[in-house]
Amino acid sequence: MKAFTALYLALDASTGTLDKLQALKRHFAAAAPRDAAWAAYLLAGGRPRRAVPTRELRDLACELAGLPDWLFEAGYAATGDLAEAIAYILPAPVTDHGGSLADWMEHRIAPLRGLDPAARAAALREAWAGLPAEGRFLYVKLVGGGFRVGVSRGLVQRALAELHDLPPALVAQRMMGCTDGSRPPGAADYEAWTAPAATDGSGPRGGHPYPFFLAQPLPGPPDRLGPREVWWAEWKYDGIRVQVVKRDGRVWVWSRGEELVTERFPEVVAEAARWPDGTVVDGELLAWRPGDNDPAPFALLQKRIARKTLSRAILVSAPVRLLAYDLLEEAGQDLRGQALHLRRARLEALGIAASPLLGATDWAGLASLREQSRARRMEGLMLKHRDGTYGLGRTGSGEAAWWKWKLSPLSVDAVLIYAQAGHGRRASLYTDYTFAVWSRPPVDADEAAAALQAPQGDLQLVSFAKAYSGLSDPEIRRVDRLVRSTTLEKFGPVRRVRPTLVCELGFEGLQSSPRHKSGIAVRFPRILRIRDDKPLHEADSLVTLQRLMETADGA
Repeated sequence: MKAFTALYLALDASTGTLDKLQALKRHFAAAAPRDAAWAAYLLAGGRPRRAVPTRELRDLACELAGLPDWLFEAGYAATGDLAEAIAYILPAPVTDHGGSLADWMEHRIAPLRGLDPAARAAALREAWAGLPAEGRFLYVKLVGGGFRVGVSRGLVQRALAELHDLPPALVAQRMMGCTDGSRPPGAADYEAWTAPAATDGSGPRGGHPYPFFLAQPLPGPPDRLGPREVWWAEWKYDGIRVQVVKRDGRVWVWSRGEELVTERFPEVVAEAARWPDGTVVDGELLAWRPGDNDPAPFALLQKRIARKTLSRAILVSAPVRLLAYDLLEEAGQDLRGQALHLRRARLEALGIAASPLLGATDWAGLASLREQSRARRMEGLMLKHRDGTYGLGRTGSGEAAWWKWKLSPLSVDAVLIYAQAGHGRRASLYTDYTFAVWSRPPVDADEAAAALQAPQGDLQLVSFAKAYSGLSDPEIRRVDRLVRSTTLEKFGPVRRVRPTLVCELGFEGLQSSPRHKSGIAVRFPRILRIRDDKPLHEADSLVTLQRLMETADGA
């Protein structure tokens, strides 16, 4: 546990990729296989379930430290990190527990979920009594479900590959699905990930998928790619990217985030059960009603994603189908090194429904089709070279790449009305923002000013979206100063500000939502720019959002 805590702190303090890589290699070289498996799991994105509710952690820490809740809240606001705030206030340790990372994860942390609150509190007291401040910091993150560190899965895989003299692609393939959480990682897993290449056999077995090949944004006009005829174009669908694996008479469905989602999509499992053994397909899960020409909105698919149990009613109201992009394995043979047109021919020969190829003969015609994307509930187009291989992650350029040619985001001009401090290194800055639009367009600046003074009647600012990305560091500092100087009220960590700032927000889609005050929910909102040129009364209204929604639905 001490060694992993030291690694965590080193990774968190470093901004250099090479420094992080060397720290990872040193740790894995010294760790026992069982501990190395847990370290790789956690750093590659594994998320242990929250073992202790946040409220219990806070209350117990305040009790042990003899602090009132308001004083703890002040410290929490200053640090921006719950684990850090707790680690600072606890009394000094009275012993040294020691123990390996695996022992802590399996024997001290995992059992907490099955305890009643009193027994959990006793276990927390005992653990905190034998940990130094930095150990308590990490422990709270692990038991509270807040473990995060600035290391990518790819960097962890690269460290293991370099340490054991293996190709990074082979380690990535072996580690696919390692963070699905269905069972704890162990020494056998680590040894399998890092075994010599000569013992690897022909490919992944059982339900293991392959690493996903990810698309890159098109860097300019598509005609820079060369002749249109060597590039295949498909719709970029708005669904869930998956790999469906049929081996040993069983079917597994993996999301792009390496989550095993087989049980949520029984109709896809039934379809794949008819495939020959040794078949792996890359594709998209889409909500698609029988008889429709195009998929249903993503919101319908969300009903399936959010449910742990599937009733017959939800299966009927939100039917899902698989649309295949690629064939990665056939009869147990890895096809990723073959040309795309050969993989596609074999996919079609199996009778698996494939994403249709668009027939526009030139780039101009394809651009015209792309303009229809939003009305057809698509995100744009995908471009793939007919001779390209199936890569790893976002590797490759030129014909080896997959390019996504997305539509420009929908956008509106909205008014900042609330702000909240960020976390970690941004804990001292207001970086999380709530934006509003007018309930209807104001007649002029005077009417808007009157509505801000007395927001009764049919004209008022209505909150509709939260956004925290898109601004540069200087812009964040500027908005932070504005928030502090225009605060009207405080609600815990949230400040209500005097409406003075208009920003252009971009988002991928919007839909009706009775859960939102505005009646509309937006997908992936982010700040595109600050609109210093736009006065408050010219910010957009719910009318604008409604028109955008109608346009997106093809109305």
